Amino acid sequence: MRILIYSYNYHPEPIGIAPLMTELAEGLVKRGHQVRVVTAMPNYPERQIYQEYRGKFYLTEHKNGVQIQRSYVWIRPQPNLLDRVLLDASFVVTSFLPALMGWRPDVILLTSPSLPVCIPAAVLGWLRACPIILNLQDILPEAAIHVGLLKNKLLIKIFTALEKFAYSAAAKISVIADGFVENLLSKGVAAHKIVQIPNWVDVNFISPLPKEDSPFRAAHNLKGKFVVLYSGNIALTQGLETVIKAAAKLRDITKIAFVVVGEGKGLQRLQQQCLDWGADNVLLLPFQTRKDLPQMLAAADVGLVVQKKNVISFNMPSKIQVLLASGRALVGSVPENGTAARAIKQSCGGVVIPPEDPQALATAILELYQNPEKVKTLGDNSRQYAVEQYAFEQALNQYEALFYSLTADGKAIHSQSVTKQEV
Repeated sequence: MRILIYSYNYHPEPIGIAPLMTELAEGLVKRGHQVRVVTAMPNYPERQIYQEYRGKFYLTEHKNGVQIQRSYVWIRPQPNLLDRVLLDASFVVTSFLPALMGWRPDVILLTSPSLPVCIPAAVLGWLRACPIILNLQDILPEAAIHVGLLKNKLLIKIFTALEKFAYSAAAKISVIADGFVENLLSKGVAAHKIVQIPNWVDVNFISPLPKEDSPFRAAHNLKGKFVVLYSGNIALTQGLETVIKAAAKLRDITKIAFVVVGEGKGLQRLQQQCLDWGADNVLLLPFQTRKDLPQMLAAADVGLVVQKKNVISFNMPSKIQVLLASGRALVGSVPENGTAARAIKQSCGGVVIPPEDPQALATAILELYQNPEKVKTLGDNSRQYAVEQYAFEQALNQYEALFYSLTADGKAIHSQSVTKQEV
């Protein structure tokens, strides 16, 4: 097949949707498909275009068999509401030409966020007479409204209309968790449109490597420590101040070390909080290169998943699959009724505590520190669950079958296997 992936985020961005779409594109190429990706100049999570991509309006690259068509976007490091609107609008406008100029796809996979991209994707699908699969990594504008990012009533109306349009324009909607299914059904989306395919992790790349031999521990003076690791976005929805306050409560136990890995501006904010709370047991580090990710994860005893109370229930951080695959115990400071809490509980690989509760987080970490056998059991459960539920090859099979089900040549062969996945 010829598959077009329309995704704002892609390699070399290190976290979020970008690694997932990169792995999917390259995995499809290995199976003999032609894949091109329409994406933005890389800018996440720093919110500024990477140095080597500046001064370019369009750029076509080839990596591991994937054709990558990049276009300029309006991006500001500390965006206000207008900047956010211009960011989405700029990608809608600049991305359409390369999307149109390339070869005709058999199917389009469109990721959301960004929601406004449903417009050029729908036009392209109509012009090229090919079906669109909407891949929902978050549900907008609902999630943005819930955490207070979107308050303008006119914009809420516009984005709500865009959401309805995106659902109607898609032949299928792939969702990453059951909470998404419930949300879409409540909005009147036809059940036959919805296919649940969880986000994945490459369980061969991310694996339970030896902890004490980790080069990451040696490089950062962590040998002999009980390492509590958070790695990822430092943003409004995370509430990392909870981690800093919990660390401060445990600072007298010198064997416990907290490590937070993230982007520069977020780390600067946390540095001040460490000073304010006296959390001198927190190590703040910039994002590691992808090749170093397995060793970084291996250095941890416990991996953290942190959300604020007001995060909408269906939010599912992709870091959960990665932490599970690393074979480490998880502590989820997340809403009890949310998708993230459900995933951690189902894995039997971690514990769930109330969000924004530093004392509860400190207590959970102290209990694990004092019970190494429990930490090992949770880690073993994590790895087993990741292999069984989140292996990349399994997800790749499901996406490939879904693509075939929407193409004329593949319907007869693959429709039965896709029907089993449908809600």
